[in-house]
Amino acid sequence: MIAAAETDGTLADWRFSVAPMMDWTDRHCRAFHRVLSARARLYTEMVTTGAVIHGPRERLLGFSRAEHPVAVQLGGSEPADLAEAARIAEGYGYDEINLNVGCPSDRVQNGRFGACLMLEPEHVGACVAAMKAAVRVPVTVKCRIGVDEQDPEPALDTLARAVVAAGVDGLIVHARKAWLQGLSPKENRDVPPLDYGRVVRLKQAFPALPIAVNGGIATVAQAKTHLSGLDGVMVGRAAYGDPAGLIAVDPELFGAPAPVADAFEAVEAYAPYVAAALEGGERLHAITRHMLGLFNGRPGARAYRRHLSTAGVEAAADLATLRAAVALVSRALPERDAA
Repeated sequence: MIAAAETDGTLADWRFSVAPMMDWTDRHCRAFHRVLSARARLYTEMVTTGAVIHGPRERLLGFSRAEHPVAVQLGGSEPADLAEAARIAEGYGYDEINLNVGCPSDRVQNGRFGACLMLEPEHVGACVAAMKAAVRVPVTVKCRIGVDEQDPEPALDTLARAVVAAGVDGLIVHARKAWLQGLSPKENRDVPPLDYGRVVRLKQAFPALPIAVNGGIATVAQAKTHLSGLDGVMVGRAAYGDPAGLIAVDPELFGAPAPVADAFEAVEAYAPYVAAALEGGERLHAITRHMLGLFNGRPGARAYRRHLSTAGVEAAADLATLRAAVALVSRALPERDAA
């Protein structure tokens, strides 16, 4: 467990973050992304309050000191349970507690949390108030601009007023509606049109509230364009599918040196973590599945992915297997869009 004293109680590194993504942003993924950027704020996968309170906490919440700044995303709708889960997460040393009010899957709807809570803004406010009373670290909310037939103009403002009154420290807005019926979670990430202007108008209406935008942002260059009117940018699938783009985050958005020069150096910087995880009983594939897109655009990238997807899943796969995959990639600079 990480001591809570590790946190500083602020959203200082909220300028750029990697989104919470189910089945993707586990501790191995976060440790890898931290190698690529020292400043990006990282988020866990969503964990439900029931799992945090009654489940295997160390497996669900444990993380490495190197991951800071790191936030936990909670899924739930009962204020008392959210308060208890937030207290537990704060004890593990998370820098931020985030409430999921944006996931549209059937499972979360059946549990009365996620995007369906946008229909109950006052209840979301009560959840935030309970969490704020329980912890000292920032409490934030991640939401959509609306759901189903809601008009995003009044719907988003109403939600914002409710959570601001409850003391929320920041709002992350996925700039699409969520459709609770008729679209799958995957389709909900692509089909509803993006409306970045709605998020900017929210910031104009609530200038004192830190607001970050999420949805459809693929590069650091694109992130920069949003930071002229907003406080932060959250990138999801692009950060996962093309992780080498994260190397540009520190120099381009924070004015700090990149922690590694390129993807090859990133593998070597990550190698001690990989070795330690293998020593602890993890399988190589559980670690390297988050690295499959690292060399996108370089000659040999397909062979690298194939090697990790075949030899990397064998029980005896080890650090040498990863290095053998990397050896298949050309060191010639790739042709890629601006990071």
